[in-house]
Amino acid sequence: MAVPTGPVTASTDAERAMFDFVDAYDRAYETAALEHGLSVAQACVLGRLTRQIGMGELADELGCDASNITQIISRLEARDLVRRRPHPDDRRSRQIVRTPNGTILYAAFEESFEFARSAVANLSACEQDQLATLLRKALNGAREPNSQPT
Repeated sequence: MAVPTGPVTASTDAERAMFDFVDAYDRAYETAALEHGLSVAQACVLGRLTRQIGMGELADELGCDASNITQIISRLEARDLVRRRPHPDDRRSRQIVRTPNGTILYAAFEESFEFARSAVANLSACEQDQLATLLRKALNGAREPNSQPT
């Protein structure tokens, strides 16, 4: 995943700190994914498969083109990490589900991706609550008009 190494424009200390945190998070996520033979995109998809979901809905949730999801799913399916199933109400469409192998691999990925847990461990319980509140407030203010809360 190509991420810039610094802010494009002059920014406040809070913006720089946020950028540094996101950059470190992204690098740690990519490292954990690679440790398990996954691309960042594949790890993201496996993480979203907590329930049976349609290809279009998955593409919408991840904010990417359906053709990209198709390629990612094909690669995961070839490794027996996901399976396509006919939609119960519409036989023309497919739903995706993690296989037992996919669940095991994603659990191992989650265990090895310690960045957020390590970062939060540096904060007191009160600071963790404050951070969560502030991040939600910042995120709500930064949402695009057409985006849905997650």
